[in-house]
Amino acid sequence: MTEIDAFKAKVESFIADQAMTPTQFGKQFAGDPLFVFQLRDGREPRTQTRQRILAAMEAYPTGVAA
Repeated sequence: MTEIDAFKAKVESFIADQAMTPTQFGKQFAGDPLFVFQLRDGREPRTQTRQRILAAMEAYPTGVAA
C-alpha cells in the first residue's frame, strides 16, 4: 500500500466513523468541498497537505460531527 493509498483509507475510515459527508470533511479539513471526491478520482495531495489533514483528524473530538 502506498502512502497515498494509506491516506485515502484513513480519510474514508474517518468519514465513516464520524458519520460525516465527504463534502463536510472537505470543507472542514481541506477547505475544499470537492477534496474527497477528487481524492477518490486520483487526486494526490502534497505531503504537507496530507500531514496537515491527518493532524487535524487526530485532534478532532471523537464522536462529533460537523
